[in-house]
Amino acid sequence: MRPHWHPLTRIAFRFSFLYFTLLCLLYTPIPLALLGVLGRYAGPWGTPLTNPVTTWVGRTFFGVDAVLHTDSGAGDQAAMWVLACCLLVVSAAVVAVWTAVDRRGAYPRLLAWFTLLLRVCLGGQMLSFGFAKLIPTQMPGPTLAQLLEPYGHLSPASVLWLQVGSSFPYEMALGAVEVVAGLLLFVPRTAVLGSAVSLASMAQVLLTNMAFDIPEKLLALHLLAMSMVLLAPYARRLFDVFARQRACEPLRPPALFADRRRNRIALVAQLLLCLWVVVNGYDRWDVWQRQYGPDSPKSELYGIWDVQDFALDGASVPPLITDETRWQRLVFDDPGAATYQRMNGELVPAHAEFRANGEFELTTTADPSGRTADAAPPFARLSAEQPNPDQLVLHGSLRGHPITITLERVDLDSFTLRNRGFHWVQDYPYFR
Repeated sequence: MRPHWHPLTRIAFRFSFLYFTLLCLLYTPIPLALLGVLGRYAGPWGTPLTNPVTTWVGRTFFGVDAVLHTDSGAGDQAAMWVLACCLLVVSAAVVAVWTAVDRRGAYPRLLAWFTLLLRVCLGGQMLSFGFAKLIPTQMPGPTLAQLLEPYGHLSPASVLWLQVGSSFPYEMALGAVEVVAGLLLFVPRTAVLGSAVSLASMAQVLLTNMAFDIPEKLLALHLLAMSMVLLAPYARRLFDVFARQRACEPLRPPALFADRRRNRIALVAQLLLCLWVVVNGYDRWDVWQRQYGPDSPKSELYGIWDVQDFALDGASVPPLITDETRWQRLVFDDPGAATYQRMNGELVPAHAEFRANGEFELTTTADPSGRTADAAPPFARLSAEQPNPDQLVLHGSLRGHPITITLERVDLDSFTLRNRGFHWVQDYPYFR
């Protein structure tokens, strides 16, 4: 007897099949995750074929400039939302025609292949995001300059990033859940469990993205929806087990082929694809070692330095909060970067170019990411002397005026965020 689905089930399947198939093909981050280490050669976002369409639709129907910004890692760009809207409209239109001309009662074989597509794409995303946390490169610990940033000046996104990045075990635990979910999704027998773990994980991710204004709400919403679609065929049986405490039939995933040998080959292919994506974890490990590991490169003058004396034009400048020229602190963290703190507490990033003779130049950056402003001349040319490891004397010029700055190294473990540690026993909560 041929299976026969309820008419609403058929319509829901047709729409889900069209929408998520188009999404998995055209929403660039999804196929990039399956490319593994080859994804780096596709550029930050690749070259989306949909850019001309979303640009025209955005300007014509929404009055927005929906051009994908390839220099941005944000997933909530106007182009992405317009693309999702286009996919909704196209899918709805095709479903209307499909429903009018197709009289089949069910699509078991198409369901099997659609399930495979969703499992692989969702699994690739879970592994990609999971390894970025399991090997904590997505949310690194606070930089030296961020240790000086007043909490009230931080954006909600920075609060979340620094909160997670301040505890690598916590970040790694979040990543481990996503990695486990991704691995389970690539195996047909464990795909239902993987979908359930993905559903819980993506619900948490979507909540934090919404609450802290992280620009990945659209992707998290789609991954959550993909998890729900994968669980939909088993919803009644899962409800019987967990809510009604009744026995249920085995959760048999739909077969891709009628031939057992072909299904075994398909299983091996899925496992090999999973292994290929997992190899990308080594790429994350390499990024960790180069950028955040104990042996990662640091500035020649690494540290936070308190200004003890600031002599401009031969005269010592008193440490007044209203003074706009004197510095309060100077921070050296990553190579080629520096941050100076004004007397009013403002942190100003700069590009630092060091020379072999101990001299360096500071140049204004275009934005906090560290990019150098186009054709910006150095505002400071300085030479460094260290009478001892905890003292620094800078001589040179600052905006055309002779300058001598005497600084003292700040003990980084003096910050509570770094020295508090872990305590099993606490008679009183410790908040500062």
